[in-house]
Amino acid sequence: MTQNQINQSAWAEKWPAPAKLNLMLRITGQRSDGYHLLQTVFQFIELCDWITFHPVDDGRVSLQKPIPGVPEADDLIIRAAKLLKAETGCEQGVRIEVEKNLPMGGGLGGGSSDAATTLVVLNALWGLQLSMEKLMELGLTLGADVPVFVYGYSSWAEGVGEKLERIDIPEQWFVVIKPNCHVDTKEVFLSKDLTRNSKSIRIADFIAGQHQNDCLGVVRERYQSVKDALVDLSEFSEARLTGTGACVFAQFDSEEAVVSAYRSLQKKWQVYLVKGVNESPLFSKLRSGNIS
Repeated sequence: MTQNQINQSAWAEKWPAPAKLNLMLRITGQRSDGYHLLQTVFQFIELCDWITFHPVDDGRVSLQKPIPGVPEADDLIIRAAKLLKAETGCEQGVRIEVEKNLPMGGGLGGGSSDAATTLVVLNALWGLQLSMEKLMELGLTLGADVPVFVYGYSSWAEGVGEKLERIDIPEQWFVVIKPNCHVDTKEVFLSKDLTRNSKSIRIADFIAGQHQNDCLGVVRERYQSVKDALVDLSEFSEARLTGTGACVFAQFDSEEAVVSAYRSLQKKWQVYLVKGVNESPLFSKLRSGNIS
């Protein structure tokens, strides 16, 4: 995409930064640098933060309204925009407005998705013409989940989560519960009780029903509200943990069944009724012609 191809109205658009679910998570080893080797399956859901990019003339990168408790310099959105400028020498500036809908600390990838949307959309709006592969490479320096949001399609992932293979998954309904806690991912991965030697499986094994999450045991025992949410959700369908949590989810075959479960659970929990989608809502919007 070149700058003269950009529809200037795109600057006024709200761009989605979707959530993801880890439909399976196996820890198959650990590298010498401490990073864990994984097998996981990512699928997007139609729950999004929304980001608007406002051009500014002074070359600065800033947030219109910083997230409480997160220093602006540490925000992944700011880091992503500044990384693009540093990589390309771009002198343009931007003020970034975020409508935050994804819960923080829930394992839905909110911060990583926000960073990916920033990389992808500013790459287009600024006319930088970096390839998807380059954006994924930059994204990995920000966080292990950023590349899949740049990639934009349901994926089988290995390595630390950056080796991606496109996979088509049935686009079914989910109920997602956000327990009232914030799971410390680092603490989970440092736990002596964490399984780190699961046998590698194939995509066919996942499709056949192997979708364990090796973090589940540690998180369930350390966070009572996650344990309680799993119990309540399991009354309606098999309850699973996404990533290291705290969010738990269950899959449903019909809209009628998912609505019934949602209505029952929302009396007690912060709960979302969402549809799984294979193509990221960000890329669905990009293809619709807002940037063409």
